[in-house]
Amino acid sequence: MPSRLERANAIRALAMDAVQRANSGHPGAPMGLADVAEILWREVLRHNPNNPTWLNRDRFVLSNGHGSMLLYAVLHLSGYPLPLEALQNFRQLHAPTAGHPEFGECPGVETTTGPLGQGFANAVGMALAERELARAFNQPDYPVVNHHTWAIVGDGCLMEGISHEVASLAGTLKLGKLNVIYDDNGISIDGAVDAWFTEDVAGRFEAYGWHVIRDVDGHDADAVARALAMARGSDDRPTLIMCKTVIGWGSPGKAGTADAHGSVLGDEEIARTREQINWPHAPFEIPAEIYQEWDCREAGAEREADWQRLFKAYQSAHPELAAEFERRMAGELPDDWDKGLVNFAVSAQTGLEPLETRKASQRCLEMIGPNLPELFGGSADLSGSNGTKWKGARVMTADKGGNYYSFGVREFGMTAIANGMALHGGLIPYTGTFLVFMEYARNALRLAALMGIRNIMVYTHDSVALGEDGPTHQPIEQLSNLRTTPNLSVWRPADSVETSFAWQAAIKRREGPTAIVLTRQKTQAQIRSEDTFAAIHRGGYVLVAEQHELQAIIIATGSEVELAVAAARQLSARRIGVRVVSMPSVDTFLAQDAEYRDAVLPPDVRCRVAVEAGHPDYWHKFVGLDGAVVGIDRFGVSAPGDQAMAELGITTDAVTAAVDGLLGGK
Repeated sequence: MPSRLERANAIRALAMDAVQRANSGHPGAPMGLADVAEILWREVLRHNPNNPTWLNRDRFVLSNGHGSMLLYAVLHLSGYPLPLEALQNFRQLHAPTAGHPEFGECPGVETTTGPLGQGFANAVGMALAERELARAFNQPDYPVVNHHTWAIVGDGCLMEGISHEVASLAGTLKLGKLNVIYDDNGISIDGAVDAWFTEDVAGRFEAYGWHVIRDVDGHDADAVARALAMARGSDDRPTLIMCKTVIGWGSPGKAGTADAHGSVLGDEEIARTREQINWPHAPFEIPAEIYQEWDCREAGAEREADWQRLFKAYQSAHPELAAEFERRMAGELPDDWDKGLVNFAVSAQTGLEPLETRKASQRCLEMIGPNLPELFGGSADLSGSNGTKWKGARVMTADKGGNYYSFGVREFGMTAIANGMALHGGLIPYTGTFLVFMEYARNALRLAALMGIRNIMVYTHDSVALGEDGPTHQPIEQLSNLRTTPNLSVWRPADSVETSFAWQAAIKRREGPTAIVLTRQKTQAQIRSEDTFAAIHRGGYVLVAEQHELQAIIIATGSEVELAVAAARQLSARRIGVRVVSMPSVDTFLAQDAEYRDAVLPPDVRCRVAVEAGHPDYWHKFVGLDGAVVGIDRFGVSAPGDQAMAELGITTDAVTAAVDGLLGGK
């Protein structure tokens, strides 16, 4: 029977062979972590290779995603539907074995990792989701939600600031089913980390409220097994297992050096390594007896079958809870979840009440929240300003379940944790901060879009009109940043009606995240016909039709829509035919058929003006190089909001002048 070391060496061989064939990659971490991974995947992790999406599986996250061949090797060896050919095509076009693990591309990959520290944050979100679902659904004798979250992190992950944000929260929330393995090999790309990373990591995590298992020899299988068992049976503290490993273990010439981190070992060094670890087999050749020992399919099927029997009994004892659990884990919305939201949109249309769109958003949440139990919200210490905490929201604590949480001043960590919650399933997360502080969370937002997960970001104080806080808080380029992010849907509503449509679209959208961008200041409610009201969901529509022969089009979003409408009235009084197009969601509008887009923006009308209190460059795709954009290409000013807007040229007169300029001063 193959030994633990021989089974671990299968990981090492696959890693160095795949990296060598690709002529790129990171062999060091997989080779150093092979002994840890062998124990974790074969003896500790509760998973089923036959069904990678089994609802009660343990979640595993490789936060140091550059070591992706570690994950691909264990998935292949343990019996996931990942054939050897996929490993032989590591890092090649259309292969599921991308350079860094990608969610949705490879079975068994729970999240996309590579930007260091974010996988750690995703794991915190997964553990949080597990606990909140357990609180909602578990009943005496029926622990239908009962699994652990495991993550491997490296030195680089713990250097990143996001690790501080989320580790602090995990300790505060007492996420006892979160277990993090620290690959303490002391090496990063630039060499030995003791020149720039000398903190007491164990002391740091103990200060966060973690259970820390120190001084584990990552190459002593018995010591690793004891540590992982201790972590799984821990108290209500998350656990950090500090495994001392040697990067590139087994390589005679490169082990323990930065040369093993992100470069191929080379044919000569691989041959020496094979001799060193007593692995006489050809590249990508794994003996049948090792495959047999690694195969986790039978044990995984038994684990899931046991759970299915438990769940069947749960269905009999608690049929309504069981049906609700299945619905939520499938990501399906309940019937009539948006009935109150639709009613709010209709009433807002008839009421014509000027209102900050951030407050309109809060009212939308009050319509949605009671009918959507999976909705889980939070804010980065700005709940009142963002309007994310709705009347009736239940605040979650370490000891009490809920559907709202103040994440503290942790924009990046908050967004990445929400990604983890969305990835786990059963919850629809939304979070809030000021639009300008989207920059702190930018990379987590990007990964949400890359993974195509339903995560909703509420960004308020969306322009220089926020006023006296000045240029540090006044967004300029952020809207362009958001809109140019692939697979991110962005809504910047003009009033309460468009805000309700934005929330409806965000909740329904399953293929990616949505950013809802909102004002601090009141906006004038717009008058719409029945047809105009019905067209809002298309993302762009004719809000004000021309009263005379169409000569110019004004495109506007958000609070600037009322400026566009006022300008159109002035121009119409001079018998200039102007159409106002409100475009709360550019990406949604662009997804419409060409016939609709051309009906809203007739191609033969070349006189076009866009107005938005943000950077102007983005809008030239709609107005052309000969069109005009009333926008802002400098930083803001500290002044009351209306004065800041006037100082920076975002006025009705500026819009009117832009149209006149294009028409030759008619």
